[in-house]
Amino acid sequence: MSNLRNKSEYWNETWHLALQALRANKLRAALTMLGVIIGSGCIVLVVTVALAGKRYIITQIEGVGSNLVYAGITRSNNSSRLTLGDEISLGDMEAMKTQIPQVAVVAGASDIPMTVVAAGVERPVKLVGVTDGFQQIRRLVVFRGRYFDPDDMMTHSKVCLLTQELAERVFPRQDPVGQEIRVGDLRFSVIGVFRERISTFGETEIARESVLIPFGLMTYYTGTEYIRTLYVQADSPEAVPGVTQQVAEVLTGRHRPGAEYDVENLASLLDSARKISEALTVLLVVIALIALTISGIGIMNIMLVTVTERTREIGIRKAVGAPRDAILYQFLMEAFLISGTGAVIGILIAVSIPVAINLVLRVIPEAVGIRVPVSWVSVVLAFVVSCSTGILFGYLPASRAASLHPTDSLRYE
Repeated sequence: MSNLRNKSEYWNETWHLALQALRANKLRAALTMLGVIIGSGCIVLVVTVALAGKRYIITQIEGVGSNLVYAGITRSNNSSRLTLGDEISLGDMEAMKTQIPQVAVVAGASDIPMTVVAAGVERPVKLVGVTDGFQQIRRLVVFRGRYFDPDDMMTHSKVCLLTQELAERVFPRQDPVGQEIRVGDLRFSVIGVFRERISTFGETEIARESVLIPFGLMTYYTGTEYIRTLYVQADSPEAVPGVTQQVAEVLTGRHRPGAEYDVENLASLLDSARKISEALTVLLVVIALIALTISGIGIMNIMLVTVTERTREIGIRKAVGAPRDAILYQFLMEAFLISGTGAVIGILIAVSIPVAINLVLRVIPEAVGIRVPVSWVSVVLAFVVSCSTGILFGYLPASRAASLHPTDSLRYE
């Protein structure tokens, strides 16, 4: 019991002596902590940025469509050689449903540039004809009115949906649902306003100002019922590679040998996004570790200067019976306090930044559901690495202090 009490008193004395030494040189200690603050904060922020970026990219890609495979005929400089028989047809779409067991939903779309006239104003738009299943696959959000029902598709009703941007331009300060709009020579009744769940900035068939109509009505404008983009949704993420290959096989099997088709999925894009995110994380962590190493060298330099300045103090402590370990642990404790305090301050600053950003995102309607994650693993990692760096670089000065001879130390001026 007395042995435990003696150890407790020993560590309390070491702790108080280290604190007293740091209080005597507050400015020096604060400046030495600065490197640790920057390094530990960088580790937390680097991991936070990497996680947030990775989550955002994956969300953007998956928001276009889940387990998605898409296909289209290859249109190159030799497109003049293409025949109507090479185009993807409704028959091809039905073949996907019957010939590929892992397919959950199939849809098709075709688009052409067109103009709309409303309130006497003509605007260029993109006219998009869609089949059944298009909303489910592309995860469109209809926030006013309704989407096409089966009767609209079967009877080729002259109804349409407008993108949010087009509805605001054509019908400012009005409810567009129930209004009439002329697209080319046909008049349509607006039944809904929609937007993409994740904005693709016109990289799909849906542009900022687009009009959706039942696919059957596209024959009035194009004279054909061919699909420009075929969408196939696999029933699971694991089935996507196999479904991609089977879609290509079905298309090539149903068309002449000279026809070429682009069949792709989002898996490769998703994998590339993950690899880029991981590479960026490694790069930034290396930079943060370099910052911590530099701060560790700073701690070592300051501690070496401190040992030199306190040589007489060390000699007096040794003369009154302080063992070598007591001197060693005192200076290691000082290095730990500098690095540990700097780590805590750096972590608090780093954590407060994403917390503040999340509070701001809550009041922005467009950012609903977007959050900047804080990795508590990075917090622990930053603290452990920072403290370890301080102790590692503080060992040399501490060892030098503990090795000083009492007689030489007392004679030092």
